[in-house]
Parts: sequence; structure tokens; C-alpha cells
Amino acid sequence: MQLEMEHHMIKEKFEEILQTNDIRQLRDFLNDQNISDVAMLVEEFPDQEARIIAGMSINRATSVFKILETTFQKRIIRELPASKTAELLNDLPPDDRTDFLEELPNNVVRELIKLLNSEERKITLSLLGYPENSIGRLMTPDYVYVYPDNTVEEVFATIRKHGKDSETINVIYVINDRDELLDDIRIRDFILSPPDRKVSDMIDNRVIALNAYDDQEKASEIFKMNNRDALPVVSNSNELLGIVTIDDILWVASEEYSEDIQKIGGTSALEAPYLDTPFFKLIQKRVGWLIILFISELLTATAMAYFNDEIAKATMLAMFIPLIMSSGGNSGSQASTLIIQAMAVGELHISDWWRVMRREILSGLVLGAVLGIIGFTRIALWHELMQHGFIKDIYGPHWLLVAFTVGSSLIGVVMWGTLTGSMLPIVLKKLGADPAVSSAPFVATLVDVTGIVIYFTIALFFLSGILL
Repeated sequence: MQLEMEHHMIKEKFEEILQTNDIRQLRDFLNDQNISDVAMLVEEFPDQEARIIAGMSINRATSVFKILETTFQKRIIRELPASKTAELLNDLPPDDRTDFLEELPNNVVRELIKLLNSEERKITLSLLGYPENSIGRLMTPDYVYVYPDNTVEEVFATIRKHGKDSETINVIYVINDRDELLDDIRIRDFILSPPDRKVSDMIDNRVIALNAYDDQEKASEIFKMNNRDALPVVSNSNELLGIVTIDDILWVASEEYSEDIQKIGGTSALEAPYLDTPFFKLIQKRVGWLIILFISELLTATAMAYFNDEIAKATMLAMFIPLIMSSGGNSGSQASTLIIQAMAVGELHISDWWRVMRREILSGLVLGAVLGIIGFTRIALWHELMQHGFIKDIYGPHWLLVAFTVGSSLIGVVMWGTLTGSMLPIVLKKLGADPAVSSAPFVATLVDVTGIVIYFTIALFFLSGILL
């Protein structure tokens, strides 16, 4: 509540200053606010976004620009004068600048790169040269490095000289004359060491590095496992190219999470926020999956047509088709969601498939038994009420066999659904596809088809020669 009141007061003050049209007062006001509050103003006053960015000092404008959604960034760049755009792009950290540029059409990128100074242009073109979604696109060349023969005193002199331009100085990187990475040493270790101590005496060769061509998701896993706020990035020949910081990895994790959630829901990933996605683009992202799922469901109709004679002989079996299908689909959706999430955060790997299968077979058996008992009990209770004349007789004298059919089918369908939902993401990962593609709707549709086959196969076992 207090935060909302503060935001309201900031908005009111901002509106007052806009009415005065006092440029100096606007600059002082914006430079006095928290970066997050200025970003809030940009989002609340989209018609003033370029004026807000242009009205601040360049360092603060850069900090605000970095945390805005891509949609706002694109509009601001279009509205800013060329001189201010050049100033903003040149001041952006190389990794954030590259991240922004890769969202733009090639012709726009070419024009914006012309606004960079020669040094920043060289860096940007280098980063854009790495494959999309590779760690090379995330790294920044702004870091502090030293050599093994430097003393601690010389290290601090280097930090004082170059530290202000570095993304982080929490870790200092040690390289040799060939620019090969030897080690990374925390600054606290330098602080606690005597001034004349050599860097070579502090090297422990326990450096953890990322390869520039590795996928960005791999960096997220390595950061999590090693509790680092920055990691060095090297070439295939171990040449130190740059560093990746935790803020970039958190952004990647957020993007990957959003994509996976959209795919799990049965749509293609959106490139922009939902409300900023054009209507027909949204339809395009959704219609493909709906067509695939619809065609898959036609197989369910085909399976039911195959057992049409059985349904005609025992119409009561048709009453339980939605129950059987939904139970199998729900169990498959549960399993696929759990496995996809576990794989996304690195808790599961392809090599764990046998452990997953064993657990899910047992889980499916237990879950199916629970639902089977409930289904059996429902039919038995209905029959008991029928005996006392409370309800109409719909199961006839063979109600017990019907109950066993439904109960056993639930066990089989739920176990099959659980097994399918858990194994499909692992199989897709093994084939090099995105496990999130095995979305909940897709698994549910697949299990619907097989659920019909399981149900009527069990019905034939119990009721053949009696009702069928």
C-alpha cells in the first residue's frame, strides 16, 4: 500500500512538472528518482517516454533503458533525436546493446550501428557474430584482467585505472601473454593479501569458464551450481573473450521460463508481451497447435468408431468414456509438466530416464488405484441406492463386472498417461527438440486416443460373452 502511494505521488509530481514545461526542473526531478520509478513513469506515460529518457543524464538514461521491455525500447529509439540515440547506444554495456539490437530488423540494426563510435562498433559486430542464443551474445568485454607476475599492489593500481569501465570488479581475471585464461580470483583475496604478494602465488587453477558458443541455458545451470555473480567466457582455444554477469543470466532464465510456459499451454512462444503482440500474430501462434491437436483428436473419434458395436451392445459403457479420457489426460499433463520443469532447472537429465520411468510407473499405479477405487465405489453405491428404489437401474444385473471394468481401466489409463507424460519430454530432449513442445494439451490428446483402446480392451476382457 505504501509503495502504491509513493508511485501515485511521483506520478502527480511528474504531471505537475510537465505542465510547467520547465526542462531544468524535469531533469532534476528525474535524476532524483530511483531507476525503477523512472521506468514506471515511462510505462505509465508512453507519450512522454522519449522526453523522459532525453531529460536525464546519460548514465541514468542508460540504466532506465536497460530494464525496459523491448517494446518501449524500440519506440524510444524511434522517437529520440539521432544525437541522443548515438549517445545512449554508445553508453549501453555491450551485452545489453547486443541484446537490444538482435530484436530489431537487419536494416534497422545497420543504421543504428553507424551511430556507434569505432570501438563500440567493433565490439558490437563481434558479439553479433556469435550464434543466436549462444553465450557469446550475452558476454561483455568490460572486465579487469591481470598477469601472473603482477603484485597485489599492481593489481589494485589496475583496478583503479580500469575498474570504473568494468561490468564488475568482484572477480579479477588472470591471463598469460597469449590472452589465455589461467584463473579468476575474488577481490577479497587480494584485499586480504600483502601488497608484495605475486598473483602467481594465489592461482589455484580452479577456474570455471563458459564457452562462447555454448547455449545460454547451459550458463544458467553453471551459475546456479557454482554460486557466482560473474563467469569468464573463453574461445575454443581458451582465450578470454569476456564475462557474463548474473543479471544477464536472470534475464535469460525469465525469457526461457516464459517460452516454456507458453509452449506447455499449447502455443508457440511469443516474441513480445501478450498485449503488444498483433492480433493476427497471436492467432498465428495459436492456430497451428489447435489444428495439430484437432487432427489428433480425430484419432479418438476413429478409435470410438472401431468399438461402435461394443458401445451399441452396452450403452452404459459410453457414460464412462469422458471419465476415462479425462483421468488419463490429466495424469499425463501432470507428469509432463513436472518433468519439463525439472529438466528446465537442471534437476533431471536424459540419463535419469530409467529412474523417472520406475517412479512414474509406480506413481501411475498408485494414482490409478486411488481413482479406480473411487470409480468402483461410485458404481457400487449407485447400485445400492437402486436396490432401495431411490434411483433408476442403469447397470443391470452385471453391475459388478461393469465396476471392475471401470476400476481396472482407470488404473491402466492413468498409469499409461503418467508414463507417456514423463517419457515424452525426455525422448524429445534426446532427439534434440525442445521438451516443452510435449505440452500438456498434446499429451492429453495422445492419451485420449490410447485411453479409448485400453478401456474397451478391458471391457472385452470382463464383459465378453455377457454384455458384449
